[in-house]
Amino acid sequence: MDDPRPFCVGGRWKSSPHISTVISPHTGTPVAAVCLGSAGDLREGARAARAAFETTRTLPLYARRKVLYAIAACLEERREELVATLITEGGKVRKVADGEVTRAIETITISAEEAGRVDGAIISLDRTPAGAGHTGYLTRVPAGPVLAITPFNYPLNLACHKIGPAIAIGAPFLLKPATATPLSSLILAEIIIAAGYPPEAVSVIPAPGAVADEIIPDDSFGYLSFTGSPDVGWAIKNRAGRKPVGLELGGNAAVIVCPDADLEYAAMRIIAGGFANAGQNCVSVQRVLIHRSIYPEMEEKILAHLRLLKVGDPTDPTTDIGPMISIEAASRAEALVQSAVDAGARLVCGGKREGALLYPTVLADVGPSQDLSCRELFAPVILLTPFDEVDEAIRIADTSDYGLQAGIITDSLETVRKAFRTIEVGALLVNDIPTFRVDEMPYGGVKGSGIGREGPASAIREMTVEKMLIINER
Repeated sequence: MDDPRPFCVGGRWKSSPHISTVISPHTGTPVAAVCLGSAGDLREGARAARAAFETTRTLPLYARRKVLYAIAACLEERREELVATLITEGGKVRKVADGEVTRAIETITISAEEAGRVDGAIISLDRTPAGAGHTGYLTRVPAGPVLAITPFNYPLNLACHKIGPAIAIGAPFLLKPATATPLSSLILAEIIIAAGYPPEAVSVIPAPGAVADEIIPDDSFGYLSFTGSPDVGWAIKNRAGRKPVGLELGGNAAVIVCPDADLEYAAMRIIAGGFANAGQNCVSVQRVLIHRSIYPEMEEKILAHLRLLKVGDPTDPTTDIGPMISIEAASRAEALVQSAVDAGARLVCGGKREGALLYPTVLADVGPSQDLSCRELFAPVILLTPFDEVDEAIRIADTSDYGLQAGIITDSLETVRKAFRTIEVGALLVNDIPTFRVDEMPYGGVKGSGIGREGPASAIREMTVEKMLIINER
């Protein structure tokens, strides 16, 4: 391996004696060493962000857009390097890694476009006599520097979802990437500085969670954006102090397949949604609710589409499903599957593990109170459950502590209306799977799935505050 990769604090690259080894999920071998930041490094990054805010908040729109377009261009120029990095550090199959780079470019480009659409208004204040002769000018300004914490599953695009809007409004940032997948974020720091954003406004510091926890209450930041597990996310919110917090915390998404569904299409989409990125998606299809009248045919079609998937080496361009992030993650999922089978679930297919590779798994007859039904699996596992009435399926879909996205496949407008009224989620997908996401849309959940919304336009609103200028025209 090469020497340990330094991290970036206020535009300066620093080394440290604390080293983390990045392990390839596919081979189980070390692929890189990365310096980890200390609590002191994080505090230094916070101070740098606060000082840089005086510069970035005055950057004109054209300058911010120029930086963002330059970042997008550089991401494209370094596409092959980034794809190889995402495969190496996260075990992504090539087609998913390439898709993530494409999405990162789109996220940054959309952020550049949305930078010029920040809301403002002129408000007449003379509705009452006291306001006569006064006019209000309403604008949005950055709340302050942004503290961004990202997970391992989409380390490049999820970083861009936080950094793109921050640059769009002229906010410095401190990014704390997952220690399992820090390499793409460190490359992103290089790109942002080369694109012309003030270097002192850029900090990317890998650090263990326990160390990073010390920076959470720091009021140097005007906004905190976290994507990750519910337990960590809600604990962060409780310690964040006065700053607003955005949390995207995942779910155990359900899709309802009604009797009038196109079964071939439904099976194809369910397989795509349940097993992409080895099931390590916040909106991965987990619970599949199928009308009893079509259940046998639907199960067979799902299996037929599953048999078409190629499982194995993520560097092979034809591979569809590669390893999970680690042997530990795959072992946990395997144990949950076995526990469900021991409790009476039917193993339809899969359940086999080789290292970090868990083969695509389909289970049936999993009880609604079992862990597999109630918790987020984050693994290539789907659960098939029959239902007799649509109202029953809607109730089951809504019986969850999570509320990120759900799907329903039907041609009945009345069924869609009922599902939309009843199921508490951030988005209901009609004739599609809950895994659907394009980067411009508002994205986020309710209940245990978090607060706030991502997507560049939504994130810009989250990271800014309304500010009034009131003029007495005397």
